[in-house]
Amino acid sequence: MKILHAILLLTLLAGTPIHAADRQDHNIHLWLNYVGDHPLGAGPWGVHLETQIRRADFGRNWQQFLLRPGVNYAFSPALNATLGYAFVDTYRYGDYPALDTFPEHRVWEQLSYTHKAFDLEWQHRFRLEQRHLGELGANGSGGFNVVNFRYENRFRYQLRTTVPLAADQKTYLALWNELFFNFGRNVSGNDFDQNRAFIGLGRKLTDTTRLEVGFLEQTLQRRGGTIWENNHTVAVWLTSKLPFGK
Repeated sequence: MKILHAILLLTLLAGTPIHAADRQDHNIHLWLNYVGDHPLGAGPWGVHLETQIRRADFGRNWQQFLLRPGVNYAFSPALNATLGYAFVDTYRYGDYPALDTFPEHRVWEQLSYTHKAFDLEWQHRFRLEQRHLGELGANGSGGFNVVNFRYENRFRYQLRTTVPLAADQKTYLALWNELFFNFGRNVSGNDFDQNRAFIGLGRKLTDTTRLEVGFLEQTLQRRGGTIWENNHTVAVWLTSKLPFGK
């Protein structure tokens, strides 16, 4: 019954807008991720350390590389805030690739809230991003350089839960869905940015470390709104809450 409740609620959230895309791009990806939220001693402050290696063609070629550090503050065990920076390199991939690899710099703010419902623990994550995306132009030598950084805003909401699969609760089913929306004067044709839905198996390796392996379906609307990506992704997540300092 717990699994049924979790899947029902996340399925309702995961509804992606119906679209009649001019062009569709289907890809198979592999994402390898580390996410650390490390308390600093016994106080409310901590550090967020994150890196993601995203590979296209099921690992043969690059899709994206992401670094996302931040500073955490715990208002309570259930409510946490983060302020951070992210650097992203996006590579050429798929049937409609970018002109060349391009960078992105972003600042982000986040609130996460955890509570119990239906005998399960639920996490709500709200994230606001200020994005500076590199725009490419010909460099006169047959290649492309960044000639401008386009500013956009993006809002993200993720709902996540886990369902224990063993009496010791060390093995569990992980379920989450995340919606992305763009806004601002530089957004063109893709106010809806993307949806990510994940289902996987998790294992508590220690009191502070978890490993999750599963399937992530990413539905993404490209800038202009005429190209939609359906990215079928095998995702591996190593997460840690190991404290730094005493």
